[in-house]
Amino acid sequence: MPDIPLDRSTSVADGVLPDVVAAEGTVLSCAFLTDEEVDALVVAVAPAPEVEDGPQPRAGAVDATTRYGVDLADLADRSGGSRFVGRAGEVVTCELPRVHAGSTTTLPWAGLPSRIVLVGIGDSSPTAMRRAGAALAREIDGLDRVVSAATQGAGADATRAYVEGYLLAAYRSPRFGGAHPEGERTLGGAQQLVLLGEDVEPVIAAVRDEVAATWLVRDLAATPSSVKTPAWLAARAEALAVEAGLDVEVLDEDQLEAQGFGGILAVGQGSQSAPRLVRVSWEPDNWSRHVVVVGKGITFDTGGLSIKPRMSMIPMKTDMAGAAVALATVLAAARSGLAEKVTAVLPLAENHFGASSYRPGDVLRMWNGTTVEIANTDAEGRLVLADALAWASATLDPDVLVDVATLTGAASMGLGAHHGALFTTEDALAASFESSGEQVGEPVWRMPLVDEYAPAIRSTVADLRHVPQDPPGGGAITAALFLQQFTDGRPWVHLDIAGPARSSKARHEIPEGPTGFGARLLLRSLESLPRP
Repeated sequence: MPDIPLDRSTSVADGVLPDVVAAEGTVLSCAFLTDEEVDALVVAVAPAPEVEDGPQPRAGAVDATTRYGVDLADLADRSGGSRFVGRAGEVVTCELPRVHAGSTTTLPWAGLPSRIVLVGIGDSSPTAMRRAGAALAREIDGLDRVVSAATQGAGADATRAYVEGYLLAAYRSPRFGGAHPEGERTLGGAQQLVLLGEDVEPVIAAVRDEVAATWLVRDLAATPSSVKTPAWLAARAEALAVEAGLDVEVLDEDQLEAQGFGGILAVGQGSQSAPRLVRVSWEPDNWSRHVVVVGKGITFDTGGLSIKPRMSMIPMKTDMAGAAVALATVLAAARSGLAEKVTAVLPLAENHFGASSYRPGDVLRMWNGTTVEIANTDAEGRLVLADALAWASATLDPDVLVDVATLTGAASMGLGAHHGALFTTEDALAASFESSGEQVGEPVWRMPLVDEYAPAIRSTVADLRHVPQDPPGGGAITAALFLQQFTDGRPWVHLDIAGPARSSKARHEIPEGPTGFGARLLLRSLESLPRP
């Protein structure tokens, strides 16, 4: 077995995830289960059919009963009471007694871990297994080595979801300052989780690539805006891209002005921290399709002159989550060797207020020459996205154009904190994203692009008005209609993640604060996009 890591504290910049490894065998045949470093054994239980009572054994439970010589159902009842029935995410730890020092009595479980963790897997669906893994991460937090038989015979999809839930729930928010200005944290979960089963290693490797992307989004979104200026985020993206061997380009304020990025410049001109535009590209051999992901990168959003209320401003360090998703997606695509060409475009600005802030009533000229009348400086995200979408469409020639953004309160009001809003004119793309979202636990709901609402974004003094003067309702829809004007009719997907990108409390695999929503959704979608 691999050595257990000695230090659970790690720099955020290291990108270290909790240690999950695979081992062949069962609870009955596992020789290293008697190692002193093994703190616990994990087995699965599920709710009983209506005709029976109590939680029923699933993967590893029967073998554990045989090897330990104990009745696990009785242990579960004694430890968890009638409330524990094996629903997804329920977990109970059974502590077996030890003999008194000096006693000659030998217990049936002598030499085995005295801690047995029963984890409920519900109906064994990917959602249930993800919740089971997440509950396990919290239950075994701080232990050394833990052996899990809960996924034996469960199949690749269920095992993948179980590991996803475990790794996602083991995330701990970074702390900033001291010796690690880029952030430092302690990893959650056990120091090492060992999964018993066959052909598990490829599943673990695939999950780690996706979860690493989610952790990166969470880390970047959690970084204070006192650190995370547009220049800092651009430099961080460049460093990660160079480390991964990717092609990267950064446009500074002078270059943005010379090339006519009127939206990005206007949003950023009220801040002393100048805006940036970053392009990061992964180009494998023999690629057949180019997917460009544009992510909203507002490193802090005061609302500008249309200033936000105090409480609404508090979470605005996360308003660049879309850019973080785009960056994490291209890095993970390269790390996993994805066969598609993927480019991330990050328009970065801080929406502040000051003597040079842009104003309601201003008319901006965007990168493609379209003029836009400003109605509300707190609707800045669609301006930086419009510039970046127009530039990406014209200069990168994408086959599929995707944008992802914490864009509208209307999307979160309509769909809440669990679903992202999906807009596209392409039925096949919609089906791919919806299916991928269900698979990874990041669901999206397709919203209509209502043609009858299009007049709401027309202006009497410019080509477009970015916020309707007489709103027809459906604020997320009119925002999407505005962005559509900058896609040149290409196959396009707009993801409004304003609701699920942040969470006010921890639940299952989702932490309090930035959630990283969108990275795994995009990665799984890239694997399953309909062929051209």
